[in-house]
Amino acid sequence: MIFGFLPQNLKTQAVAVAFSMAWPGSEVEPRAEGNVQAQDRLAAFRKQLYRCLTARADALFELADAVLCADGPVRVLAGLSLVPGHRRGHGAVYDALNAGRADIGRLRWAVGCLPLPAWPDGRIRLACDVCSWLRPGAETSPDRLFCHVHGRGNNAGQRIPGWPYSFVAALGPGATSWTAPLDAVRLGPDDDDTEVTAAQLREVTRRLGAAGQWRPGDPDIIVVLDSGYDVIRLAWLLADLPVVLCARLRSNRVMYGPPPPKPPGLPGRPREHGTPVRCGDTATWTAPPITQDAQSARYGTVRVSAWNRMHPKLAKTGSWDQHPGKIPVIEGTLIQLRPGRLPGYRELKPLWLWASVPAAGPGEITVLWQAFARRFDLEHTFRFLKQVLGWDAPLLRDPAAADRWTWLIIAAYTQLRLAAALAADLRLPWQRPQPPGTMTPARVRRGFRAVRETISTPAAPPKPGRPGPGRPKGSRNTRKAPRYGVGKRHPKRQKRTKHQAKTKQAG
Repeated sequence: MIFGFLPQNLKTQAVAVAFSMAWPGSEVEPRAEGNVQAQDRLAAFRKQLYRCLTARADALFELADAVLCADGPVRVLAGLSLVPGHRRGHGAVYDALNAGRADIGRLRWAVGCLPLPAWPDGRIRLACDVCSWLRPGAETSPDRLFCHVHGRGNNAGQRIPGWPYSFVAALGPGATSWTAPLDAVRLGPDDDDTEVTAAQLREVTRRLGAAGQWRPGDPDIIVVLDSGYDVIRLAWLLADLPVVLCARLRSNRVMYGPPPPKPPGLPGRPREHGTPVRCGDTATWTAPPITQDAQSARYGTVRVSAWNRMHPKLAKTGSWDQHPGKIPVIEGTLIQLRPGRLPGYRELKPLWLWASVPAAGPGEITVLWQAFARRFDLEHTFRFLKQVLGWDAPLLRDPAAADRWTWLIIAAYTQLRLAAALAADLRLPWQRPQPPGTMTPARVRRGFRAVRETISTPAAPPKPGRPGPGRPKGSRNTRKAPRYGVGKRHPKRQKRTKHQAKTKQAG
C-alpha cells in the first residue's frame, strides 16, 4: 500500500455511506436552497467533524472555530486563544495539535459526502495541484522536501525545504474563487509522486461513487492538472477508472500521430509513430483535423486546434524503467489554444493540452479546455488558506501534527462553503455590496461569527487545571532533538550491464 490511510478508509466506508444516506440532498447541490436546510447541513457537518476528533477533541474543535471567527488573518497560532468563543489558554493551542488525534479517514468521508458544485451538464470537474508548506529553518522536522517556489521574473524560481501537499478539489462553473477541497496528502521522501496522485484520485473517485455523487452511466469525471504532472503515466495507471485527464504540456514536448499502414510485402515490423507535432516548432502545426473559434471577454478570440490519437515516445528510463514487457503506446487528444490577446504586455504564446481521450469530438474538446481554464480557481483557494486562515503559520515539528492542522483548515474552509448562504455581508466602506450566495470566502468568514451563534457547539467547556512544573530552573536540555536531511530518498537500483562485442585482433 502506498498510503497509510487506505486501510482506515476501508474501515470507515460503511459509516461514511450511512452518513451520506442520512444527509438530505447529498447527491447534487440544489439551485435554490433555504436557510433552514443550509443551517441544518452546517450543523450536521460540525457534529461529524467533532466525532472525527478522537483526542483533545474540544480543544481542536474550538481551534477550528477560532480560525473562522478571528477578526483578521491568522498570523500567530497562540493569538487564536484571544478570539471570542475560544475558552482555553494559549498553551492549549499547540498542545492540541501536538498531542491531539484525528480520524482523518473518517473526515475524508465527511467532506466527500457534501454536495459538489453543480454544472449545467451535471459533470464533475476535479483539479489536482501541489501546495507547499515552507519550513526552511526547521532542521528538527523530518520528511522535508525541496519545494519549488516561483519568483519574480524569468528563471527566478527557488528550491526551499518544506512539506508539499497534494490537493484534490472540485471546481465550480463561472469565474469564482470558491472550490471544494476533497483530499490532501503530504508527499514524503520515499513516495513516487505519480503513484501517490494516482492512488489519491482512485480513492476520491471511489468515495464519490459510494456517496452517490457519481453513478454508473454518468459522464466521466474530468481531472485537470498542470504541467508538473506526468499525465501520460497517470493515464496508464487510471485507465480502469471513469476519469478523463486533461493536463498542460510544456512547450518542448513532441507528440506523434498514428503511423500509416504498412505496405504489403515490406519487410520489418510495423511503425509505431507517425507524423510528429512539435509544440515549439510552428512548421509542424499545419492542417489540424479540428479547428474552432471561441469568444472570451478576457482573451479575445481563442483559436482552438486539436489532433486526435496523439502519443509521445516512451522509453525504459525514469518512471518506466521497471515496466514489465513492452512500453505501451498511450494515445490521446492534443489541444492547442491561441488567444487573441493577453492581459498586460505579455508575449502571445500558445497553450498546449493533452487529454486522455484518443478521439475527442468538437464538443468534448470545448468542455475539456474550458474545464482547464477553471483550474486556476484552485490558486485562489491556496492563497486564502495561507494568507487568511494561516495554514502555514504554525511552527510545528511533527509532520503528523501538520497533517492534523491541514485537515482542520480544510474543515474550516468547508464550513465557510456551507455558510455562504447564511452569512451577512459585513462589508467595509470601500467594498461593493454582495448578496448572500455570491460573496467571496473572505466576506463569508467576516460574517461567520454571527452564524456560529445560531448553531450550538458540540465542544465542552474547559475543566480547571494546573500547569505542570516544567523543566527545573537553571537545568539544561539533555534530550536534544535530532536533525534530519532534506530531499528525496531514491532506492538503489541495479545497474545495467553493457554487453560489449568481442573484437578480433589483427595478426
